[in-house]
Amino acid sequence: MNEQIKNLEKVAGKYKLALLGIPHDANSSYLKGTSAAPPLIREAFHCYSSNKWSESGIDLGGEEIFFDAGDLQLKNIAGDEDFPTIEKAVLRLVDNHLPPISFGGDHAVSLPVIRAMLQRYEKIDILQFDAHPDLYDSFENNPFSHACLFARVMESGQVNRLVQVGIRTRNAHQRRQAERFAVEMIEMRRLSNLNPLLFTMPLYISFDLDALDPAFAPGLSHPEPGGLTVRQALRVIQELSAPRIIGADIVEYNPRRDPSGITAMVAAKIFKEIAARMLECCPL
Repeated sequence: MNEQIKNLEKVAGKYKLALLGIPHDANSSYLKGTSAAPPLIREAFHCYSSNKWSESGIDLGGEEIFFDAGDLQLKNIAGDEDFPTIEKAVLRLVDNHLPPISFGGDHAVSLPVIRAMLQRYEKIDILQFDAHPDLYDSFENNPFSHACLFARVMESGQVNRLVQVGIRTRNAHQRRQAERFAVEMIEMRRLSNLNPLLFTMPLYISFDLDALDPAFAPGLSHPEPGGLTVRQALRVIQELSAPRIIGADIVEYNPRRDPSGITAMVAAKIFKEIAARMLECCPL
């Protein structure tokens, strides 16, 4: 665990949200590279090409907003060996009243983050932005693949609702898994009928950037045409209703496939609007 998290007590009560980098991509089934994403998303957030105000009028540049917990030091090997380190770090943040927004990494890193949340909340809702359902029971003989994380999450029995937005790749196995776990899939072909989403439990948001069409976010390991525009994704975030947003992650940004840096800027934009919605749903 890094020094920032070890010394959390020194900043208790000073900040409203936490940032945490999780540089792990060993459970990616295709390309590696997402482990390099966390510092680049931070850099894009601080870039002078824009400012730190959300579209709803919240200034995210104040010194009291974000506690940056830095990037975790991980072995970055396939499987779940690094998961206890991630889970412990997230628990430290939550227990110090710092709702975390984490930067991955491949999507598998969301599993230990959500598991930490489930240690502190009896039931939660999850909003997942993704091209893929990530519901495989096992993928390439790895039950901790980024293609399996929501199967592992739903096995806990603690998720009240899992709502997936942007899906456009589900196969027969994942259709059966969605039925098994009562997942609410909002496929891209049905998106025009999407009304503002209403949640009744503490909400966790997991944003896989490949939910976006690769025309808007080319820096992806698994680009899937026909996805969300940035504006469509922002509208879902800005219009959702929840009693509290307890945490979020932004994952699957691959800098190796993003020579212009446009996907980093998109990730920073998504981050700003999620952070603003967290503060709006639960002012601290």
